Amino acid sequence: MQRGLHSAGFVTTVVGDGLSAYEEARTGSCNLMILDLGLPVCDGFTVLRRLREERVTLPVIILTARDSVSDTVAGLEGGADDYLSKPFAFEELLARVRLRLRADAAPEASLLRAGDLVLDLRTRRAHVDGRVAELSAREFALAEVFLRHPDQVLTREQLLSMVWGFDYDPGSNIVDVYVRYLRRKVGADRVETIRGAGYRLRV
Repeated sequence: MQRGLHSAGFVTTVVGDGLSAYEEARTGSCNLMILDLGLPVCDGFTVLRRLREERVTLPVIILTARDSVSDTVAGLEGGADDYLSKPFAFEELLARVRLRLRADAAPEASLLRAGDLVLDLRTRRAHVDGRVAELSAREFALAEVFLRHPDQVLTREQLLSMVWGFDYDPGSNIVDVYVRYLRRKVGADRVETIRGAGYRLRV
């Protein structure tokens, strides 16, 4: 699930028990929680109940192997926004995640900026120093990831997952190749190599 969500462009935080899930949800750093019911320490029902009692409005999608009507009703009445029983198709989960985030979020800006580099998400065009830079679809996707994470070090694995998909060969040097392509078109010093870590868009 984490790899699939990364490949779809999401940043994820994964925790392994109910208490950690509860504490993470209360930080306000997440836009949505995918919550398993069968968690150690405290189960998903308890996590959800405590969050709603504290007026935490974070959207919650429950995932569970329990598919009885009573469990579904209990989850939804307990404050869950959606409910998905295992096994499920990842594409369905992805659609539900996008639906919940779209309902919860403000309209997204159509322009991404980093200094004099501008990406127009509607026309799929890049502008550098006021001129149009002709980017391929993959170069544009790579640039978009960088502009959504300015000044953040992104590993090759993260870039590979977000731009090429989680099924791509992890041993490939395709990320380095396309970073070179992108540098030629938007400026060689704009994308910085962080030795032993990955790449960072300098702002």
